Formats: sequence, structure tokens, C-alpha cells
Amino acid sequence: MSRRVTLPGADELFRQTTTLSAVPAHKAIAAEDAPVESLVPASKKSVRTTPRRRVNGFDRSPSGRERHDEKITVYLSPEELYDLEQARLALRGDLGLAVDRGRIVRESLAIIIADLETKGDQSIIARRLRGR
Repeated sequence: MSRRVTLPGADELFRQTTTLSAVPAHKAIAAEDAPVESLVPASKKSVRTTPRRRVNGFDRSPSGRERHDEKITVYLSPEELYDLEQARLALRGDLGLAVDRGRIVRESLAIIIADLETKGDQSIIARRLRGR
């Protein structure tokens, strides 16, 4: 029996996934195949290049406990991390809900986004970001 560790090959590490992504994949067009007009936008109306995704009632619920392929990094102050951990412990101790910090963050995002969509300028997140 060999004591060498077997590692996955490059084709397994860099394989194309079939899951949906928050960032749409753009097909590259070769410069010689595309007309010059398609390489330069006619007029730049706004920053957004992809259409805004409209959510329905089913999309508003957070994903919950499942495998997530998309990831962001959020830096927290020690006080914010302490508050998040205290919220997790309170949910576990007082309410009997054993949830992790990621689930709390995803639930909080769903609540804030739903509030923003319904109240717009008067939503909690808009007021807090304006400093009111």
C-alpha cells in the first residue's frame, strides 16, 4: 500500500460548476469575430449592465441550512462580532433555536431587503445609512 497522498487533478479543481451564480457568466467574443460597434457601448446610461432581478414571495425567504457556493467576506469590529455571538446564544438559550451566525446574517439580510423593497426611502436600512 502506497503512503503517498492522492490529490485531485487540475480538471477536478477547475471544473465548470452547474450551479446558479449571483454573478452571471459572460461569453467572451473574439475581437476579430465581433464588429467594432458591438465592442463599444453606444451610450453609457447607467452603471448597471445586468437587469435588476425582481424577487417574488418565494425568493424573499433566506436559503437556510443548505450548501452555499457563493461567498463574501465581511469584516466586523470586535463589538459587532460579540453582538452577533450574543444574538446566537440568546436564540439558542432563550428560544431553543440552534442556529449559526451565517444563518442569522442570511435571515437579517432577508428582513432588511424586504423592508427596503416595501418602504423604499423610509426603510430601516436607508434611514440608518443616511445617519438618521
